[in-house]
Amino acid sequence: MSSPLSHSKDQPRIRKTTTDSSPTSLTARSLRHERLSRLSSSGSCDGSNDAPTNHAESYFKRRENRLSARKKAEEESANNDYKKARRPGECGSNVLETEKKESWSLKKRISDMEEQLKAKEDLKMENQRLKDENGALIRVITKLSK
Repeated sequence: MSSPLSHSKDQPRIRKTTTDSSPTSLTARSLRHERLSRLSSSGSCDGSNDAPTNHAESYFKRRENRLSARKKAEEESANNDYKKARRPGECGSNVLETEKKESWSLKKRISDMEEQLKAKEDLKMENQRLKDENGALIRVITKLSK
């Protein structure tokens, strides 16, 4: 009774050499091949002896292309967004106009309330005068009725 994982003495162990193709070595080779083909097909290699410079130039060109593509995509998404579709100048002027309208309406409300407060004070003073006058008349009538 032997398990599939156990090794018996009857089965010889096979050792693979470095020339044998294992899955890991195939992937490493294919990746290396892809990198080399990408570098050669990028158009930056013109056969000169200055390979590091060409590699750096191609790197920076690819980087610029990626950044410009990302920026373009962000601008398109901002233009598709209905809240951000306005131009910055328009948005700022609209905000400024609404703030002016709000401040004007608040100033008007404040002045109206101040006028109402003055009218209320005037009414309080007149009410007090009428109470005093009414009290004086009541005293006169009580003296006359005696």
